[in-house]
Amino acid sequence: MSDPRQDAIRRLTEAGVDSPRLDVRLLWNAAQRNPGIFESYVKRRIRHEPVAYIVGYKEFWSLEFSVEPGVLIPRPATETVIEQVFDAYPDIGAPLKILDLGTGSGCLLTALLKEYPNARGVGIDESDKALMVAARNIASHGLQTRAELKHGNWMENLEEGWDVIVSNPPYIPTGDIAGLDPDVREYEPTGALDGGPDGLDSIRALAAGFRQHLTGTAFVEIGAGQAESVQALMAAAGLSVHHIAPDLAGIPRVVVTGP
Repeated sequence: MSDPRQDAIRRLTEAGVDSPRLDVRLLWNAAQRNPGIFESYVKRRIRHEPVAYIVGYKEFWSLEFSVEPGVLIPRPATETVIEQVFDAYPDIGAPLKILDLGTGSGCLLTALLKEYPNARGVGIDESDKALMVAARNIASHGLQTRAELKHGNWMENLEEGWDVIVSNPPYIPTGDIAGLDPDVREYEPTGALDGGPDGLDSIRALAAGFRQHLTGTAFVEIGAGQAESVQALMAAAGLSVHHIAPDLAGIPRVVVTGP
């Protein structure tokens, strides 16, 4: 009998999937408790549905996170935010007050609270679906007593005095959405991707709020080619950009800023 994995690799390759071998391995492993479901997984991936949505989880910062359609899938580049928080706050015992704006799956807030056992945090999102998934992830990692989730639009109606603010806001220019890979364009939530005409609408809103709400340092993920514009936005809001950190691909990815 032929190996169904080899046939699946061939079919995903023909469908133009970027990483057919890796994807088949992930789908195969996820289907082991119900081997009969593997073929349906492959068919979904042929239609370019993201693997994370098919299997229902994604690893981030060596932690497993539940994900589902309607919630942005955590990316390796976003781990740069966590790394930069560590650089700025090396004392893992610090009782930090952390705010995660646009929390999505809750991956940033969860990872930080796991690493800083005396920290407490709040995650904000305007998506009810995202808040539901974030709550599931916070509970699965045992952080219910230190994490709170709120429905909201950035920093509206929030208290002040945050030590750390993290955010992975929408930053893709509206006109670029149509050119994204179908895995992203057809399946991931547009609201978590579309940053307006120049991709900077959400970042402008964040910069305006940092002056009032931030007492420590903010860490904001940005898109390729946006570093200079974002630095100017922060300066216009009266903030100091400490540096802009690259991700593993060398792309300027995280703006580290504060009052």
